[in-house]
This record gives sequence, C-alpha cells and structure tokens, in this order.
Amino acid sequence: MTARPIDPEVQVIRDLLAARPRPAELAERRRRLDALGGSYPLPADVRVEPTRAGGVPAEWTEAPGADPSRVLLYLHGGGYVAGSLDSHRPMVAEAGRQAGMRTLALDYRLAPEHPFPAAVEDAVAGYRHLLETGFAPGRIAIGGDSAGGGLAAATLLALRDQGLPMPGCAWLVSPWVDLESASASMDSKAATDPMVQKPYLLEIAAMYHGTAGARAPLVSPLYGDLHGLPPLLVQVGSAETLLDEGVAFAGKAGAAEVAVTLEIWPDMIHVWHLFHPQLAAGRRAIAKAGSFIREHLAG
Repeated sequence: MTARPIDPEVQVIRDLLAARPRPAELAERRRRLDALGGSYPLPADVRVEPTRAGGVPAEWTEAPGADPSRVLLYLHGGGYVAGSLDSHRPMVAEAGRQAGMRTLALDYRLAPEHPFPAAVEDAVAGYRHLLETGFAPGRIAIGGDSAGGGLAAATLLALRDQGLPMPGCAWLVSPWVDLESASASMDSKAATDPMVQKPYLLEIAAMYHGTAGARAPLVSPLYGDLHGLPPLLVQVGSAETLLDEGVAFAGKAGAAEVAVTLEIWPDMIHVWHLFHPQLAAGRRAIAKAGSFIREHLAG
C-alpha cells in the first residue's frame, strides 16, 4: 500500500519550530511563545479593546458582523507557565470571526509565580463577570488550547460544583487534561510532535500543581467526574503527544452522558491552529469550531 503523503504545509511549521528551539530559561520560553503566535499580523478589520473581567486582565476582539449578545471566553495555552494575550490574539480573533461573535480572552495568572488554583480562580472570575454584565449562560462558549484547554475543562467542573449555570458549549484544542502525562502517545508520538514532549510537560506540571498533586480533578480534569458538562468539541492532531489523553477525555465525557464531538486531524501537531495564517488545516479547524459554536449558541 502506498503511504499517504504528509501535509506539506505542516512540514513548513516543523521547520519553523526546529529553527526556534525552546530555551531553558522561563522568561525566554515566554518570549518565544509570544513570538510564535504573535508574529502573524492581526487583520485590519479586527477591533481590540483591553479590559478587566472580574479583576483579571483581558481583552475583547471583534470582527465585523459579530453578534454582541454572544461571546467566546478564551483561555490561552502555554503550559500554565507561558502564553499571553499577545501569543494567541490572531488565533482568538479568527475563532471569533468564524463563530460570528466577540471574544473575551483572559490573561490569567501564571505559575510558578501563581500556582494552582490561581488560573482556575481567574477563569471562574472571568465567566462570572460575563454573567454579571448580562450575558445569558447559553450564549457563552468557553474555549482553550493545550493548558488552556485543560483549564477550560477544569473551569466547567468548578462552575458545576459552585452551582453556576453552564455555558452553551466548550471548545478544547489539544487539551492538556492529564498532568501526569501518562498516556501511551507521550512515547508513541514523541518523534512526530515538535511542540511538546513528556519531560518538559512533567517539569512545568510540577510548577503548576504544587501540593495539590497532578491527579486533582481541577488540575487534571481527566481524573474528574465529568457529568453535567455542556456539549464539547475536542480537536486533536494525529501527530501530537497529547493525542491519547484528548481521546480518553472525550470518551470519558461521553460515558458520562455529555454530548461530545471528537475530531482527530491527520498529520497535525500540537495546537496547529496557532499557525492558521500559513496552514490551511488550521483555518479549516477554526472554521469547524466556529460552526460548532454557532450551532450550540443559536438559541
């Protein structure tokens, strides 16, 4: 059987990442991620407005035609130790455009300066802010990638346990939901994922979870009770080390009677959406997410 050709555009991204290896020092790691995601120009028709949401620094983005009554609350990735509004602004703005609504991205506190539960507290505060300013819960979507995807899942558990109304849906991109990084794909995909590897994940996991431990449900939602969550879209790449835990989370949520849409994208690496300006599969994945969010926030 002839092997299926690998997406040539993702090879360009692999070469880009190989030319910018992750440095050892945390401040340099933060600058690297900001440069990776923030190197793409923001479309001229996107309006950006800095704000605060429940005391958390945040920003609105809005493309023409956005429905002001609906919002995507977004939590950036970066392993809980890096990432920012700058690193994810183009991706978040494009998600808002495809979903036809405004986005509110949170600049939640990072470890090791602010370990768990600071990020969860900030995400819940941001969601409460939307409710308090008049957004109906069914017109709010929550999304995130990598650690932000795990944080989005943890936020849903915290909202449920605090008796708050659930958002209309959630979008989880390459979610980091097991901070023990125990899944088989950590090894089987190690040679194909240029973004994250198990030793690095274990290093930053310890910075984040501290004395709570890696299996605490709000640290690693894979180990939590997933009943009562809103409809979920989980998108993972076939070439990423987090593949198996994303699939396991989707399966566990489905077994808990949660409506789950799981998409596994051939050849794609961890959070390929970040590179959507030069990666067609990234644009298609964001468009699929936009359709999912519009469908579930249509009421």
